[in-house]
Formats: sequence, structure tokens, C-alpha cells
Amino acid sequence: MEKRQLVRVLSQKDVVSLAFGAMIGWGWVVLAGDWIAEAGSVGSIFAFLIGGLMVVFVGLTYAELVSAMPKVGGEQIYTLRALGPRYSFVASWGIALGYISVVAFEAVALPTVVDYLFPNYRAVYLWTVAGYDVTLTWALVGVVGAIVITVVNYLGIRPAAVFQGICTLLLALVGVLLIFGSFSGGEPEYFRPFFVNGLDGLLTVLVMTPFLFVGFDVIPQAAEEMKIPSRMIGILLVYSVLFAVIWYIVVIVAVGLGLHPGSLGKIELATADALAALMGHPLFGKILVLGGIAGILTSWNAFFIGGSRILYAMAEWGMLPGWFAKLHPKYKTPSNAILLIGVLSVIAPLFGREMLVWLVDAGGVNIVLSYFLVAVSFLVLRKKEPEMPRPFRAGKGPFVGIVAVILSLFIGVLYLPGMPAALIWPYEWVIVLCWWLFGIYMLLRMPTRLESPEQHFPG
Repeated sequence: MEKRQLVRVLSQKDVVSLAFGAMIGWGWVVLAGDWIAEAGSVGSIFAFLIGGLMVVFVGLTYAELVSAMPKVGGEQIYTLRALGPRYSFVASWGIALGYISVVAFEAVALPTVVDYLFPNYRAVYLWTVAGYDVTLTWALVGVVGAIVITVVNYLGIRPAAVFQGICTLLLALVGVLLIFGSFSGGEPEYFRPFFVNGLDGLLTVLVMTPFLFVGFDVIPQAAEEMKIPSRMIGILLVYSVLFAVIWYIVVIVAVGLGLHPGSLGKIELATADALAALMGHPLFGKILVLGGIAGILTSWNAFFIGGSRILYAMAEWGMLPGWFAKLHPKYKTPSNAILLIGVLSVIAPLFGREMLVWLVDAGGVNIVLSYFLVAVSFLVLRKKEPEMPRPFRAGKGPFVGIVAVILSLFIGVLYLPGMPAALIWPYEWVIVLCWWLFGIYMLLRMPTRLESPEQHFPG
């Protein structure tokens, strides 16, 4: 296997901003009103606590595994060592769709936020997709954003990390405003009703959480580009998940206290309007939207990093064509993988705003599949290789892994036909089926034997 040349430049601060920024994209701005309308204020909080609990337990399994195997590829490496190449491909291919769906989601989210800042900027009708009129100016905003993010990532991990840090700082400042506004200008009576639509409402919100929390797993993808102790990688991963849980709860509380429940279904950007109401001036709504743009950029940037690294790692191990394993001779980035993801993100805005919801669910089910296989790998390696060095240990026994497996299965079932949060036919199912049909084709072409991972990660 060709020697890797990824450069180690990421600090602890870079790692935290990478993971936290990945998990805090644009969904909290555009979807918060829908969460409360579907499940109620307290119901939404419960949904995020349950989803966050699953992610915390899964995150703990990742934390142990990345500390033991701090190599590019993350899920691919863990499942390869524990379960073999076929399962490794499934986990890697699933998380790759999760990453690429987030990148595409943000390319659609960016022109949506510009609607809030410049309501009349849409011009030159192109076509209608699922009832949404796509215009040239609207689509161009997403296309230009996709090109900029692609260029930043192409030029190296250091520029991408600096960009991530600046945007994450702006995001944190908006979080402070949300907390201050909730305490100073909130209306407690708006927080009712606490629950809406019973269990169905809670499950509808719960099924969105894997997509909204995905991002901590970007840390393992960039593990070979970090200049910190392997144990610290695991610790920072867990902290980033806890920070994201707190963030989403803060958003729900702010929207619940800032807006009358009857208005939630009529507002496109509920979080922005909630902050404006809490602070008593529309300017704060614009400020929050700027924070939302920062969230779009942090998530977009982080998943470009994660998506390109998983494709690069799969190619290195012979699971994908070697074209994806090419590193740029100057910038030391997986340039071909970055360009492919860039092209897909350029295309996404052409499908209109409805693409947002389709990508949330289509990406979410694949993310949960990968989480499940990583949790299983955690248990298998605990039994098969108990002496493997684990600088960060997620408990002494298998409890963490067992809970992660059970919770991943539970949320995965919610996507199946007949369940309250089943994937939408045909749009979401078409995305998932096309991805996996191509995946099956690649899986059948994959060599039956891959180089032993133990040669790279002695236990």
C-alpha cells in the first residue's frame, strides 16, 4: 500500500470546532419551529435528549476506537478489523452517503437563508420540483457557495481548519444571545402545550436527530491530521457531542419562549424570528441568520473533510477505484474525492428547497446503519482483542456498546415502511436505493481479500 502523506496540523481547538461545527449546521434555524409544532416544546426536548443519548453512547464507542486506531477512515477501519471487509464497506458506504447528504443539504440551505435576508432576490424561473419553483438566482447562491467550500478544502486542511474556527466563534456568539434572550424576554405561556401529537410527534422529531447530530464522527476521519495525543481525541469527541445536545435544547427553549405556538407553522425561519421577539428588535433576527450562515459553513466544511477522507480511505484499501486515493502533491489533500463531492454539492440546489427534507431522512438512515456497525465492532473487539491498547476506555465492561447497539437499532426501525417517520416515497427512497444499488455494484467488484489491518494497527 502506498505510504500516506496526510499532514498532522490540527490542534485541540481545531478538533472541537471541527466536530461541534459539523453538528450545528442550518437545521436548527429552519427546522426548530417544525420540531415544536410536531412534538411540543417539552416533547421536542425529550426527542433530542433520547437522540442525544444514543449519540453519546455511540460517541463513546467511537472515542475508544479512535484512541486505539487513530487512522483516517474511522468507521471503515474499526469495522474492517472487527467484522471484515464486507461489513466495512457497508459501514463506510453508509456514512459516506450521510456525509455527502449533509454537504448537499447545506448547498440547498444557503440560498434558503438568503431568502430571509433578501426576500425579493429570486429571479429567472427555471423549473418546478415537488411544488417548489427553482429560480436561477436562488440556485446560483448555492452553486457559488459549493464552489467556494470546495476550493477551501482543496487548498489544504490548515486553511479549512482556520475557516472552521472563525465560523464556529460566530456561531458561539449567537448561542450566547439565544440564552440571554430566553432569560430576559421569554414568555412562559408560549411554552405550552408541552406535548403535541403524543408518541407519533415525539418519534417524528426523534428520527431527525441522527442527521442533526452527525458530525462527531468527522473526528476519526481526520485522525491522521491531528497533532494531539490519541486519548485526547476520544475525550474531545465526547465533549463535542455533549455541547451539541446542549445547543439544540437551548434553541428549542428559545423558540418555545419567543414565539406563540399558533404561529410556528406559518414561519419559515422560526429561530430567527424567536430571537428578534426575545430581544425586541428585528435586527437580532438578521444577526441570528448570520449565525445560521456560519452554521451552514461549519457543517459544510467539516463534512467536506469527512466525506473526502472516507472516500480516500476506502480507495486506499481497494474498496473504491484508486482514483479516489490520489493526494494533491502540494496541498496533501484527497483532491479527487474533494472534487467529486464538490460537483454533487453544486448539483443539489437545482432540485429546490424540498431537497432539504429528503436529504435529512435519506442521510439519517445510512448514518444510523454505520453507527450500529461501529457499536457492534466495539463489542467484537472488546471480546476478540481485549489486550489491544485503548488510551481512552468507554467503561470496563460491554455496557456502553450494548446500549449503543440497542439505541441504534431502535432509531433505525423508525425509518421503515409503516412507521410514523418512514422514508417518503418516491424521493427519499430513490436517493437511498440508487446509492445502494451503486454500492452493491462496487461491493461485488471489491477484492475478496484486503491487506490485514493488523499490519497497520498491531494490537
